[in-house]
Order: sequence, then structure tokens, then C-alpha cells
Amino acid sequence: MTSCAITGTGVFTPRESITNDELVQAFNAYADLYNTENAAAIAAGEMAAKDPSSSEFIFAASGIEQRYVMDKSGVLDPAVMHPHLRVRSDDEPSIMAEMALAACRDALAQAGRKAEEVDLVICAASNHERPYPAIAVEIQQLLGAGGFAFDMNVACSSATFGMQAAADMIRAGSVRCALVVNPEICSGHLEWRDRDCHFIFGDVCTAAVLEPSDAANGAHFLIHSTRCATQFSNNIRNNNGFLRRAHDQMQDRRDMQFMQEGRKVFKEVLPLVSKHILSHLEDAGVSADSLRRLWLHQANKSMNDFIGRKVLGRVPEPHEQPNILQDYANTSSAGSIIAFSKYSADLEPGDLGLICSFGAGYSVGSVLVERAG
Repeated sequence: MTSCAITGTGVFTPRESITNDELVQAFNAYADLYNTENAAAIAAGEMAAKDPSSSEFIFAASGIEQRYVMDKSGVLDPAVMHPHLRVRSDDEPSIMAEMALAACRDALAQAGRKAEEVDLVICAASNHERPYPAIAVEIQQLLGAGGFAFDMNVACSSATFGMQAAADMIRAGSVRCALVVNPEICSGHLEWRDRDCHFIFGDVCTAAVLEPSDAANGAHFLIHSTRCATQFSNNIRNNNGFLRRAHDQMQDRRDMQFMQEGRKVFKEVLPLVSKHILSHLEDAGVSADSLRRLWLHQANKSMNDFIGRKVLGRVPEPHEQPNILQDYANTSSAGSIIAFSKYSADLEPGDLGLICSFGAGYSVGSVLVERAG
């Protein structure tokens, strides 16, 4: 069976960013406006007042200091509180495909490949801006790639699930060069007016090139094995899908945007992920002590700290479990790939590492890799 490798990665980072201080200023202005407009109902006990947010609260709860977004003007407008993402004509590239092109080209350049050598594109993301035609097929056409393409959605685990699908096809010999691309516009489904979650997400796009290891042009990461698992839960849910084009009609439908039962998620996901990783390593004949690096899903620093301790049996050193959460916030499926892309070049041939993502579903995906070349 053909051995598979990750030969290139790319990250597209939006130009605009929002610091915690900027976000708090906008949210508190919105909360003041809300409380003023509903003062009578609040005084009568018919409605609850909005509590203010703070940068200290955000950092303590998440480890996030800022986030990148495709549009900050709408998010920071107390009268709007969502990104202004214009509706594009059918003749224009979609916003997801536009983001994807930049990340894909960087990944291809690192792999030393041309777009026409690609024969599989998987657009794996937590939200897609339309049901069909597939965003992946649009990316395929804009890149000038061949073969075939399809979309995939497994929420925050979309990237690792996409990698497993691509790796399986490469091992089977049905494709030679695959692009797994993750355009995540999380700002479009976040409820920016909710103090408990208004700080969580950011926007980004990542891409990875996978191909047979014997075709690699330079340094690469052998994929030893992959593992995916799902378990149904309503504790993280999004009923509306992608962009907030119907925002004005949903003022009273809080359930139509991102929702989570944070305490339940912590209690249920942490043991699920830790057990998944340890089982994957055991079946692969790899001890946790042999891992040089863990590239975990970037959702919450406390969650990652817990998982790292559980897997390694001790507190991980910062270089063993790199964190990009403070700069990017939660970018859904792209988070672990950002960490891998930015913190992998220093590893030596023979070093082992594990990419792991987890989230709504529940879903967990892990990719065990070895630096080669």
C-alpha cells in the first residue's frame, strides 16, 4: 500500500483583526443600548439586563487576546454586531473560494507542486456558504486542478477528517496529489451579542497538500496513521448554517446561531479526546513519551492544557504543545493546521507528532506524523 505524506501547508490570514479591548468596547456599548431600550421591561423583571464584558474575563475564560476577521466594521458597530459580508453575484468567486486560493497556492509552493498536478480537492469546513455547487469544485476550477472535488463538514474536525479521506485515497492509489483546504469564516455564525461566546471565534483559511511519500520534493511529514470518531451531542449546535444574511429576521432567534453548553462540553469532550489520542497511540505502537509535538485544536487554552497533561502524563512544555489561540482565537477546523503549519519546521527527521481536532458532533480526528527528509 502506498505511503502518504503531508508535503506542504498554507495559511491565509485576513487583513483585519479585532483586539479584546476593541471587542469589549463594542459589546458594552451594545449592552448599554439594549439595557436603555428595554429599561421598563428589565425593571419589571420581564427581561434580564445585559452584563458588560471585559478583556480580563475573555482572556481568563479562553486564552484569546485577538482574532482575525473578514470584516470588523459590522462586528464593532453596536447597532449591527455582525460582519458585513456582501452577497456576491453568481459570476463572482465565492468568499470561501477566494480565501482558499491564497492558502492553496502557498501550500502548493511549499510542496513544489503545480495546481494542474492536483487531482483531488476537499473543502473541509464547519460552515459552507451554499449547499451546491460544491465550494471545492469552484476551488478546483479557479486553481486549474484536475480530477475531482467535494465538500465535507464535520465541524471543528473537518480538516483532520478531510486528511483521513485524502490519505485513504492516496494509499489506495485512486489519487496522487490532494489538497485539503479549510476556509473558516466563523465570524458569520457567531452571536456577537452574547457575552458568553462573543469572543470565541475568528476567520482564517488553511490548506495542506497530501501525496505519496515517494513523490515528495523535500522535507515532509509521513502520515503513519489516522483515526476519526463521532458521538452525537446537542451541546454545540448551529441551526442556521453559514452567513447572517437573514440577520434582521432573526433578532429573536438566538438558537439560529452558534450555541454551546460550555460546562457540558468541557466535561464530555475532554475525556473523549484524551482517550481517543491515547488509544490511537497505543494501536500505532507509539508511546506518548515518543511524541515531540502535539498540534491540538485551538478552541480553549484550558481544554488543551488538560488534554496535554492527560496524554503526556505531565504538564507539556510550551514547545511541545504550541498555542496560536491568543492570536487567531478559535478558527474551527483550521486551528490545529495553523499550529502545525507554524510550528513544525524545527522538528528533526524521525521526530513524531500528532495533529488532533475535536468539536461539535461530537467529533475527534487525529493524524500521527513523522518528520522526514
